[in-house]
Amino acid sequence: MSEPRTLNIGLIGAGRIGSSHAELITRTVPNARLVAIADPVEGAAARLAEALHVPRAYTDIAEFLADPKVEAVVITAPARFHTGLVEQVAASGKPIFCEKPAGMTLEEIDRVHRAVQANGVLFRIGFNRRFADGFPQARAAIDAGRIGTPQLLRSTTRDPGLANPAAVAPWTIFLETLIHDFDTLNFLNPGARAVQVHAVADALVAPDYKGAGLLDTAVVTIRYDNGAIATAEASFAAAYGYDTRAEAFGSAGMVTAGDLAASSMRYYGPEGISADTVRADTQSMRTAYAGELQAFTDTALGHPTPGPGVGAARDALRIALGCIESCRTGAPVALDALDAVGAAR
Repeated sequence: MSEPRTLNIGLIGAGRIGSSHAELITRTVPNARLVAIADPVEGAAARLAEALHVPRAYTDIAEFLADPKVEAVVITAPARFHTGLVEQVAASGKPIFCEKPAGMTLEEIDRVHRAVQANGVLFRIGFNRRFADGFPQARAAIDAGRIGTPQLLRSTTRDPGLANPAAVAPWTIFLETLIHDFDTLNFLNPGARAVQVHAVADALVAPDYKGAGLLDTAVVTIRYDNGAIATAEASFAAAYGYDTRAEAFGSAGMVTAGDLAASSMRYYGPEGISADTVRADTQSMRTAYAGELQAFTDTALGHPTPGPGVGAARDALRIALGCIESCRTGAPVALDALDAVGAAR
C-alpha cells in the first residue's frame, strides 16, 4: 500500500499572518509540508524559515516559483500585492491559497478570475470564519431549513486594540476587516445576493487620525434580493478581547455562532462570574485557519473539499466597495450600479 501523498507548499509573506500560517502548515496540516518561504524584505523569510526548520528561503518571487519543490502556494503578503501575486503564481500553474482580499477593486478581482481560469489552477480565498467553530454548523442548520426563511442577519468583528493608527490604510475597516463579515453574511444567506448597502463610519478610537483617512468604527446595513436585511459592525478597540460573532434569524428560528471565551472555564467569586477571553485573531481563529489550509491542501491533492473561491471574493468585495461609496456620499448605494461601473472600466 502506497503512503498518503503530501503537498509541498511554499508561502509568500513572512509577516504576522504569514508567520501564523507557516506554523500551522508545519504543525497542524498532516498532509502538507512547508518547503519554502519567500518575502522581498531582506532577512524576513530566512528568519521564519530558520525558526520553523523550513529548508529554503527566498527574496525573489520568480526564483521561489521556479523551485521544483514548491507544488502549491499560500499568499500572505500585504493586501495591495495580492492580485499581482495571484497572476504570477497562476502563470506557474500552481494551486493558490490567498489571504483576503484577492484584490482592492472589482477590476483586480476580475484579473484574478481570468488568471485562474486561463491557467486552470485551484484558487481559494482566506475567509476563515467558514471554518470557525459554530459557523459551518450554523450554515448546515440553515441549509436544512431549521430557521425557515432568513429575515435578519448580523455579523460582528471587534478587534482588541489599535497599536499604531498611523499604519492603518484608509478604508481598511471595510476592505480588510468587515470583508470577513460580508462573506459571513453571504455564507449564512445562501443563494441570495446583496443589492444595497448603507454604511456609517467614524474615527471614535483614534479621532486624531481621521484626517488621514482612518475609520475605526463602522455599522453597515445590507439588503439582499431575497428580502433579508443584514447588519455588520466593527470596532478596532474592544477592551475585553477579540470578538467575532454572527446570527441568522428566520421565520422558524435562529442560529448563532462565535464565542470569545478562551475556554469553557468560568470563575465564580465575590465579584460575580468571569471568563478569560481570546486576545488576538491568531488565537481565536487558530482552528479556522488550520481548517481552511487543510481544505486547500486536500483539494489540491485531488480530494475536493468545499471552500470559498473567486466568486466569494468578488461578492464580499463588492459590498466593501459599496460601503466606501456610501461613506463618501452619505447615502445608500445600489450594488448593481457599482457592478455596472466596474464592468465599464
